[in-house]
Amino acid sequence: MNYYSLNNKDNKSSFEEAVVRGIAPDRGLYFPQNITPLPRAFFKNIENYSNEEIAFKVIEQFVGDEIPTSILKNIIKETINFEFPVVKVENNIHALELFHGPTMAFKDVGARFMARCLGYFNRDKKDENVTVLVATSGDTGGAVAHGFLGVKGVDVVILYPSGKVSDVQEKQLTTLGQNIVALEVDGVFDDCQEMVKTAFLDTEITDQRTLTSANSINVARWLPQMFYFFFAYKQLKHKNKGLVFSVPSGNFGNICAGVMAQQLGLPVHQFVASCNINDVVPNFFKSKKYTPQASKQTISNAMDVGNPSNFIRIQEVFNNDFDQLSKHISSYSFDDDTTRAVMKKIHDTTGYVTDPHGAIGYLGLKKYLQEQPLQGVFLETAHPIKFANVVEPVLGIKLELPPQIIEVIDKKKVATNIKTYQDLKEFLIKQAIHS
Repeated sequence: MNYYSLNNKDNKSSFEEAVVRGIAPDRGLYFPQNITPLPRAFFKNIENYSNEEIAFKVIEQFVGDEIPTSILKNIIKETINFEFPVVKVENNIHALELFHGPTMAFKDVGARFMARCLGYFNRDKKDENVTVLVATSGDTGGAVAHGFLGVKGVDVVILYPSGKVSDVQEKQLTTLGQNIVALEVDGVFDDCQEMVKTAFLDTEITDQRTLTSANSINVARWLPQMFYFFFAYKQLKHKNKGLVFSVPSGNFGNICAGVMAQQLGLPVHQFVASCNINDVVPNFFKSKKYTPQASKQTISNAMDVGNPSNFIRIQEVFNNDFDQLSKHISSYSFDDDTTRAVMKKIHDTTGYVTDPHGAIGYLGLKKYLQEQPLQGVFLETAHPIKFANVVEPVLGIKLELPPQIIEVIDKKKVATNIKTYQDLKEFLIKQAIHS
């Protein structure tokens, strides 16, 4: 499979090059040159396939022959060795729980898949380490840290905005040690993301280090997120109703993966990009103008993104045709008060506990569905315990600590504070990172 840069379609690369580079030399995101729909028979019989078999059929064409079939199947087996249950919340409203992995966030899938791919590509390089440089607004950091922990030949540097991730999220990315280093940035997520993008083009760094990204800009982080849309369809196919997915959206990698799943033939009636007050994309659907903003802090911090990187990929899927884009995607935004109110309403009426991101997904789904006779799925992207400081006072309950959280909550935070890009540059050039 070849990939091309969204800044220049003549700039092509293999899957391996796209994974290792993360971003094209011209700073464009990589996009697959071809998307071949899966056979109708696959969807007709999907309930007869295991999740591992489904995932292999979904990702196979995007990897091509660059990873042997047996190794790719093993990578998938290790990536998705936990559950992806669809839980009924109300009539025709379900939650797709994506928080049963090691760091209790949907990003475990992409991080684990990418780590294993990178480990394979780096298998014969004895002296040259790859440095994974990643910005996080919350859950990416923990998922990447855990996914890459101890991977031979890979160093990980995670940038996160100081004071703008939850305590649990911070512990998950600052306590592991080994080949994982955390940089606490005096700024917001967009500052972290801009630093990462700038570093990739800085030859004073790249002449000394091979850099790649584990953000959803990396194809090996982004594309595996297609899996759980197929897993949800497998569980709900018997209902024979049009399927709507509402995706809590920040950097738009997750919903973009859903759109790719649709391109492969997955029967989806509509996607809903549910946002907090960082409403660049909802405004785009109203005005047809894409205007980045400075990000604003909310209780759904993983979605505090003012210039979502992956939206350009969604536009590419639909050939930058606004009418086609709006035919398949709707987008709404909701503030913190509305989010808190619906978290309480859901719990009081159904007993189900949502985190702030899932609650926004529910809000977007309800707004789209209204009285339509369709079935809806909102993505519960993180376990509520990761946002206990929000969930517990809103619901008036005490959440039980899962084993994954108990493992890290009392560990000592280790992070280096930085303020500017120059600080990051000096760190990457001068600081020795020992695996």
